Amino acid sequence: MASACSTTRTQQSAGEVIDDSVLTSKVKVALIDDPTTKAGQINVETHRGVVQLGGFVDNARQKEQATKVARSVDGVKDVRNDLEIRQK
Repeated sequence: MASACSTTRTQQSAGEVIDDSVLTSKVKVALIDDPTTKAGQINVETHRGVVQLGGFVDNARQKEQATKVARSVDGVKDVRNDLEIRQK
C-alpha cells in the first residue's frame, strides 16, 4: 500500500540542495588532490549526502581509492561507486 508521503521523500529543501552541491565540490577537489585518482575521468553527483561516482578510471586501484577518498569527506553519508575500468 503506497502512501502519499513517498512522493515527498524525493523533494529536497534548498538547504539540502546547497549541502549536496558543497559535498560534490569537496569530493571533486579531494579526488583531484589524491595522487591515485587525479588522472581519472570521475563524475560526482550527490543526493541527500549520498555520493555517486561515475565515469572511467584506469585500474581497480583507482576505483577503490575513489571510494575511500569520497568517504573521507566530512558530511558524506554513503558512496555508490559506478566507475568503470577503461579497457586498453
